[in-house]
Amino acid sequence: AKAAAYAAQELCAELGTAIPVMFSGTVSDCSGRLLAGQNTESFLISVAHAENLLSVGFNCALGAEEMRKFIEELAVKAPCFVSAHPNAGLPDELGKYHQTPEKMAEIIRSMAEDGLLNIVGGCCGTNPEFIRAIAQAVKNIPPRKVPSITQKLRLANLDSVVVSDELPFLNIGERANVAGSRKFLNLMKERNYEEGLRICRNQIENGAQVLDINMDDAMLDAEEIMETFLLNLGSDPDVAKVPVMLDSSRWEVIRKGLQCVQGKCIVNSISLKEGEELFLDKAREARKYGAAILAMAFDEKGQADTVERRVEVCKRMYKLLTEKAAVPPEDIIFDPNVFAVATGMAEHKSYGKDFIEAVRLIKEAMPLVSVSGGISNVSFSFRGNEKVRRAMHSVFLYHAVRAGLGMAIVNPAQLDIYDDIDPELRNAVEAVILNTSEEADEKLLELASKIKNETSAEKTVSAAPLWRTFDCEKRLQYALVHGDDAFLQDDLHEALKIYSSALEIIEHPLMDGMRETGRLFGEGKMFLPQVVKTARTMKRAVELLTPYLDADSAKSKAGTIVIATVKGDVHDIGKNIVGVILRCNNYEVIDLGVMVEPEKIIAAAREYNADAVGLCGLITPSLAEMEIVAAMLEKEGFDIPLIVGGATTSVEHTALFIQPHYHAPCIQVGDASQIVPVLNALLSDRRESFVVELNEKYAAIRMANANKNSATAEKIAEKVEKPCPVPADMDLHVVEFELADIISFMNWESFFRIWDIKGESSESKKAKSELKADAEKLLAMNLLQFKAVFRIFPVKSYGEIVEISDTNGTVLEKLNFVRRNQKGKAVSLADFLAENDYLGMFAVSAGFGAQEAADDFMRNKDEYSAMLIKILAESLAEAAAEKLHREILLDYWQIPAVINNRKDLFNSEISGVRAAPGYPSCPDHKMKLPIFKLLNVRENIGISLTESYMMLPAASICAFIFASPESHY
Repeated sequence: AKAAAYAAQELCAELGTAIPVMFSGTVSDCSGRLLAGQNTESFLISVAHAENLLSVGFNCALGAEEMRKFIEELAVKAPCFVSAHPNAGLPDELGKYHQTPEKMAEIIRSMAEDGLLNIVGGCCGTNPEFIRAIAQAVKNIPPRKVPSITQKLRLANLDSVVVSDELPFLNIGERANVAGSRKFLNLMKERNYEEGLRICRNQIENGAQVLDINMDDAMLDAEEIMETFLLNLGSDPDVAKVPVMLDSSRWEVIRKGLQCVQGKCIVNSISLKEGEELFLDKAREARKYGAAILAMAFDEKGQADTVERRVEVCKRMYKLLTEKAAVPPEDIIFDPNVFAVATGMAEHKSYGKDFIEAVRLIKEAMPLVSVSGGISNVSFSFRGNEKVRRAMHSVFLYHAVRAGLGMAIVNPAQLDIYDDIDPELRNAVEAVILNTSEEADEKLLELASKIKNETSAEKTVSAAPLWRTFDCEKRLQYALVHGDDAFLQDDLHEALKIYSSALEIIEHPLMDGMRETGRLFGEGKMFLPQVVKTARTMKRAVELLTPYLDADSAKSKAGTIVIATVKGDVHDIGKNIVGVILRCNNYEVIDLGVMVEPEKIIAAAREYNADAVGLCGLITPSLAEMEIVAAMLEKEGFDIPLIVGGATTSVEHTALFIQPHYHAPCIQVGDASQIVPVLNALLSDRRESFVVELNEKYAAIRMANANKNSATAEKIAEKVEKPCPVPADMDLHVVEFELADIISFMNWESFFRIWDIKGESSESKKAKSELKADAEKLLAMNLLQFKAVFRIFPVKSYGEIVEISDTNGTVLEKLNFVRRNQKGKAVSLADFLAENDYLGMFAVSAGFGAQEAADDFMRNKDEYSAMLIKILAESLAEAAAEKLHREILLDYWQIPAVINNRKDLFNSEISGVRAAPGYPSCPDHKMKLPIFKLLNVRENIGISLTESYMMLPAASICAFIFASPESHY
């Protein structure tokens, strides 16, 4: 991606023009995961914010139908044009394409009508006739409206990081820096990259959202080490999740890093110390690789060390970067230089205060930029006195963040809670940082000496910390807030003698500690790494109390619940509290931890025979991960409740985007206290009534949303009121056809078009005749088998949701037919069903034996017959589907119509349509899953689904049958 962007911009420079850049690639599946594991948002951050970017779009190796899922996601987020360039269907063994221009135009038209596209065209297998058909199809359709995205700093590796109200401050882990960590330096000298990555992993676990990587040391080949380390980092998905800051004083090292790191990183740093020309050259090169730029407040006169100089240099760099290097303001990060305070020199007294004031003025003058700093520099005078340094870092950050500091290079594991710093030390540090008195330096130096002596004395006599003198309740609260489990076991044993039960310990001192943590975090007096430590300590406390909790309860296990924080999210406090409450109510909790892959959640649910799955997430991308888990639960045939929770979840989002993926109960729980009554209802005989009420509530939300969304441009299509006739037979049927049964429904003209034989010239007629004769000879060999399974179900339809029941009224499945824009109306297939109605489903294949026959022909060097048998199988599958449709309508549904052939079947006056998943009327391939489940397709007739919802054998079709005369394609 970066190479493509680089080449395009080089071309622009060479031609002296501003030719827009167009990025495109190939989608080989419908998963939405691409480019070495990136999700769509990370991908867009990586490539779609390049200079002059016009369009991001894809050709698709599997044809237009398979593009849709990815394009749908891309269209919502891409801040540029979205283009689609599909192949002419799936190539055959000879690399030829057989989709018709009409078919491709139909598919493209559907996507365009849904507002997904700006640019359309063709790729492999297309020609001017295709482009002409596509152009005609979209001629009067307005292009997609390009969304405007808020200007924010956006970084990406495998996962994305967006500076926002949810994440206003970034911790940049500093330990992968050979200049700041002797341990890391020694590892790099030994080429011990695995241990180096372990340090990075530890930084991430402690709350680092960006990794600073620096290899500048005289004993290292910095370019070679940077390259090798980053390549190793890229192959470790746990570390490659977070964006990288490339840190070096040598541009060659940064360039090497830019060539190795994926996603959108930060370049640290450039400055004006060598003049404007070199400054701009480096900025432009960094932008060619799509990087954000950290610029040091350093010019030809030296480092800026006063408020005025800092602001002046940053404003000058801002003007150069935005006006001459075309760097977006939000991709600029300024480092106004953190200098050491309390050095004994009078001119250094105001360094801390000046930095904070400079941050405030920079943000006021240039609000879209970010401001960063190397925090450890401020405490350089107190090397060796860890307690004082930690206090200085925490106090400095406390004030700088309020002034507008958006990120900092700091070891996130070495920060104190502002309120918990000893008041005498905190006041002394604050006086130095803010320069509030002439004696501030001397007082802190004196106090630091005293603290160092006291620390040495404490170590000598092994004195206990002051907090160990508190009563048991306060000690437990302190341990929670500070994430200190050194004395946890002793304190819990003492508490068991004081409190009446282990449950009471959890509900009072431990939960009080958790509430205090939440308060401090909300007030900005605790940082995320400290909150993570609190959660871990809480988990440890529960583990220690678990045996006593079991003893408290004589009841049998209430159920087994698998809980996890989803992939890309490290926030688990809410999950931990839920786990505690569930365990206290006699549930067995399988806690998978944080950043858990969907596959691991599914595997655990199966391994532990879970009664429910709970998903937690705090950041917005977690919502998409929850959708993925819901879809996988559906695909894997689960029928257990799915519960979602976390700050970004909501009832509305769950109803609109998560529940439709999964037929079983899916519910958002907004507060940990709700989890037990919800689960008790879902896992008891009250489940049915609870789920009915839940579904009605969520359906109402979807209907309200549909009405709201359609109010601006479309109106909701009216729902049919008259139900279809009651079917005579609603049993499941498995049938096998003979060729003679379906050959009359064969569409020979479509078959000829696949072979590119068109028109009615004498030459065309002759070619068609010869091809049909060859086909009939092959068919006479009886190489193919035709199997089908079908059933008609009673249904209840409300909004876009259709509940499938058996003849006894038991709900078997829930379908969501998404509403789509058609000719000024928002139409859903569910509109073709009355409130109480009937819906047919079938799956049919003509592909059994096709692959084996083709293989035999190929072994005999008969490529023509190998192609012919496969194309015949595809065409006969369509014929079999039409034959089956006819029989279901006439013989099983009692539809009063005369349907003798294909023409009759598709005549507008004939009742009913069949909507096949993956086709324009029902574009979501995942809708094949309920058909396969309800008809038990694989076991009954042997058709299977791949991971991307393709059917095997390939010559297979599944569909829903709507019998209402008001239904249409």
